[in-house]
Formats: sequence, C-alpha cells, structure tokens
Amino acid sequence: MKLAEPTALPPSIPSEEERSAARDTSRMLAPHLKDRKGLRFQIGERHGKQESALLPPTAVRLLVDLLSEIAKGNTVTIIPIHAELTTQEAANLLNVSRPFVVQLIKNKHLPARKVGSHRRILFADLMVYKNNMNAGRMKALDALAAQAQDLNLGY
Repeated sequence: MKLAEPTALPPSIPSEEERSAARDTSRMLAPHLKDRKGLRFQIGERHGKQESALLPPTAVRLLVDLLSEIAKGNTVTIIPIHAELTTQEAANLLNVSRPFVVQLIKNKHLPARKVGSHRRILFADLMVYKNNMNAGRMKALDALAAQAQDLNLGY
C-alpha cells in the first residue's frame, strides 16, 4: 500500500494564518475530548436545510492532535495502523537509511514479510520498534545526567 495516492496533494508547511487557526480550533475542541457521545457540529446550509454532523470521540481526539501539530508548524501524514510500508518508507519515518532498515530486518530487530522480492513492514511494528528505541535513548540520557550530577559537572 502506498502512503500517498497520486492524486493527493503533497504535504506543505502550514502558513502562519493556518497555524493560528489550528491553534484556536484545537483549544476550542480540547474540552470536548471527554464527551463520550462525540461532537455534533454545524456544517452549513444545503438545499435550504441546515446540516450537522457527528464526529465520533476517536475522530475528535485525532482532530485535536492533528490541529495541535499544525499549530506547531508541522506537516502531518495520516497512516492507517495496519498499513504495510516499504523499507524506504520505514527508513524515512525513522530518519535512517534504507540499508539500515534492511539490516534491522535481517538481524530480526524489526519484523517484516516478503512480497515477492520486496520487504513489507507493518506500521504498528515500526512504531513499537521506534518507541522502544526512544525509551532506550531516554534511559541512557537519564543515566548520563545522573552521572553528571554525581560528578558535579554543572549540568
């Protein structure tokens, strides 16, 4: 599965106006995150009738997260959790080289399956690997900070 369809617009960095609107809207929606029934909102008028829609709670959470990232100036891509990625797509998400991802697969650090001669990695598996790596890095940084404190290095 490809991440972006050929007809999809390429991601772009949000303008300051878009960031501001995203910030304001995410702040308005955030109090509704606890609503178990979701969020009903007015869309506008169509054929002389007011239309409204119901966003389910999971969509409200996703929308608030999406708007928060846009408010920070980040571009956002939505990837289904069950998506299968190529080694290049996985490398891009990890910010490493494709050969490094291939090595992770060969060393059984990252599960993958073969489709013909190509490897495919579940997005969920990639996120588990990434979260484990980040947790290991944070643990190492905490240990270094504690050591610096013990040695009175002024950090």
